[in-house]
Order: sequence, then C-alpha cells, then structure tokens
Amino acid sequence: MSVALRRIARASWPWAALLGVLLEPPRAAAQRAPLAPAPPMGWNSWDAYGTTVREDEVEANADAMARDLARFGYRYVVVDIQWYQPTARGHDYVPGAALAMDAGGRLVPAENRFPSAAHGAGFRPLADYVHALGLKFGIHIMRGIPRQAVAANTPIPGTPYHAADVADTTNGCAWNPDMWGVDVGKPGGQAYYDAIARLYASWRVDFVKADDMGSHRFQPAEIRALRRALDRSGRRIVLSISPGPAPLDSAAFLARHAQLWRISDDFWDEWRLVRAQFDRARDWARFVGARHTWPDADMLPLGRLRLADSGAGTSTRLTPDEQRTVMTLWSIFRSPLIVGGDLPTLDPATLALLTNPEVLAVDQRGEAPRQVLERPDLRVWSSAAPGGAARYVAVFNLDSLPQRVDLAWDEVGLGSGPHQVRDVWARRPLGTAGRLRADLAPHAAALYRVGVARARTRSLRVP
Repeated sequence: MSVALRRIARASWPWAALLGVLLEPPRAAAQRAPLAPAPPMGWNSWDAYGTTVREDEVEANADAMARDLARFGYRYVVVDIQWYQPTARGHDYVPGAALAMDAGGRLVPAENRFPSAAHGAGFRPLADYVHALGLKFGIHIMRGIPRQAVAANTPIPGTPYHAADVADTTNGCAWNPDMWGVDVGKPGGQAYYDAIARLYASWRVDFVKADDMGSHRFQPAEIRALRRALDRSGRRIVLSISPGPAPLDSAAFLARHAQLWRISDDFWDEWRLVRAQFDRARDWARFVGARHTWPDADMLPLGRLRLADSGAGTSTRLTPDEQRTVMTLWSIFRSPLIVGGDLPTLDPATLALLTNPEVLAVDQRGEAPRQVLERPDLRVWSSAAPGGAARYVAVFNLDSLPQRVDLAWDEVGLGSGPHQVRDVWARRPLGTAGRLRADLAPHAAALYRVGVARARTRSLRVP
C-alpha cells in the first residue's frame, strides 16, 4: 500500500469503522457459525520481533501477507506480547517498567511504537489498515490485570469496584512481571474481563492469543471469564490459549471455551523440539476438529527469526528436510499454521514451503488425523481426504541416518492390494503401487495422497 493510501486510511479510520459496523451480519446468525471452521492460518510477531515489534513492522508483514500468502489462506496478523511496553527489548522482560494503560487499568498500545494509537485510538487504526488488505487482526494478551493498575487501584470501568478488589496477588505469572491474576469469583472480577473485551471489540480485534492460561498453572476460571467476556463484546473473536502443554484431561473444557490451544511450551527451531512434538500430536489427535477447535503445535519457526536480538536476525536453524517435516506434521495433524518468521524477507524456498496448495489442503480439509504406525525412528500418519475414499499418508524418518521404508498398505491402515499414489509435495502422480516404499534422508518426511487402484499391482519406490 502506498504512503498516500496509508494516510487516507489513517485519516478516515472512524468512517471505515462505522461502515464495518453497518456491514456486520446480525449477531444471532453470526454466533451460530463456527469462529474457526478450519485451523487458522497467519503470522505472529514473536519469533522475529520478540517484545519489540513496531507499527511499521506489523504493516510491512501485513503487506507481505496480502501480496504473497493471502490467496493460499493465510489471514491473521497477530501482534504478540508487550505492545504496551514503551521500552521493551529483545525476547526478555523488564520488571517494573512503566506500561501504557488507560484510566480503567486496561493496557493500551505504546504510542512510541504504535503512533496511530495516539489520542485514545488504540489499535483501531492499525486493525483498519490490516482489514483494508482483506486480512484479520489479532493481539496477544497476558492473563489477569496489570500490577501497575493494582498499585494505582484504578477503577474497573462501569462498576463501583477497583483493581485491588479483584486482583489475586497470589496467582501472578511465573515468568512475566506485568500482571496479577484476577479472582473472577469476586464482585468486579468478571466485569474487568468484560471491560477489556469491550475495548478489544472497539479496536476491531479478530483474534486474541491469551497467555499464561494453558500451562505452568492451568487457569480454567480465567479462561471461562475471558470467553464469556469476548462473547458479550458483540464481536466475533477467535480465542487462542497459550502456552502449553495444555492438560489432555481438559480437552472438552478447552473445546467449549477456545478455538485453539497450545499442546507444548514455546516451539523453536531445534530438532529435539520437533521430535517431542510427534508424541504430543499423537496424544492430541483424537480431539482435532471437535466443535471446530484445534490443538495447536505452535508457530512455524521458518524464515528469518530473532530480529529483536540482532538487527539482521538469523535464519531458521532447521535443515530443509527438517522444515519440510515440520510443515508435514503440522498439516497432517491439522495444527493452526501461524508463521513466526519475518514475511517481507521470506526466501523463495520458504515461501514455496508455506504455499504448496496440496499440502495446505491436508491441513485445512483432511479429516480424522491419527498416527497409524510408530517405531523407534519411524512414524506414519494418516487422515481422510475429502470427497472420496482417498487418504493422506505422511511418513517421517526421525533417525539421524537415512532410512529405507518398505511397508505393506495394511501396516498403515489401508486395505491390501494396489493403490494409486500421488506425491503431495511434488504435486505429481507416482502411479500404482502394491507397497509403500520410500528412501528418506535424515529427519525427512514424505506426504502422499493414496487411493484404491484397479490397475495391475507393481512395486513403487518413492525417491
């Protein structure tokens, strides 16, 4: 978008907002549709920018998404943690830093990093910029109420209560110094969550990633309060619960209150972390898609990362084969696909990895994913392809050495006999095969679409 168009969008944002209100569907009809009918796809600022992301950087990533990724289904542009901290640095936190906050104890964007937030506009102008590109806008929030608000005992908007009336100072975040918990059983507790949800709705937020809720100390009361507040806000807002690992025995609760939730702690570009995701994905697979909700294997640390730690950043430490393995596992498992790398500097290979339409179809339209074979250094997954009897089959070599795979179809949950095989990554047919044979490099993966064939059986070796 040109500088001139940006200025027009800035100057006219209240009118754009009014038009958005007029064009929104009736609330009753909107509430019936699922908030996330398929795993959400988008970008999050954390892996590249940590706590430091600025408005111009968000806009640049939104521009890149609109240009290169949106036509493949990527929609959400999410500003991660500490957008309210004027002096944020790197991937660390500064205890006691003065936070940008309104009179009601609600955090607001730091104006030195988000200039369009001046004069009480908050994130509304930036959200309108993102929406004008045909995309959706999201923010990260921390559980609870700012410690700064509690110290000042700010009023809770629309109530006779104050921050100190609802704060639970025994239930603060263990790793971030910004917040205290909220005791939602106290008068005013739910009202505080209602107040922040109204604020986010006025900013036209579409996605909230709520941190310090899913693990370290699971917080079902505050998850429930936040979901109730978002529903009362009058805006359809997807809720993502972070971090993980979320408790498996709370899957039904999570599916009632959120659209996605993390199955692991922060996932970065290390093979040992990739290896651990296989077990977590296996255990969560039976819950995928329930009530249109999605266990989340975390962001994709692909492309250029850690710009907040050094100006040039660093490329992902995963090898090309490991990157394909990550994308294959996330897709067959049907995880949300949220890119962590800097979108404007994506190289052609990473862009191709993220935009293969047949691979994305596995993530967006596959059904009933499950692991069908587990050996010490080999995993095989399967899911149903839509519109027929075909199945997707993903084969993973977890070994640090090359591996020759030779499997009968019934070993991977398919019927015996000949099958038609298509290489999904290469987007080409491989012919009819009596067995599945593949030569896989260390930490590599293959992904196939397999259908029953009537033709004469022959062996097939997949390169």
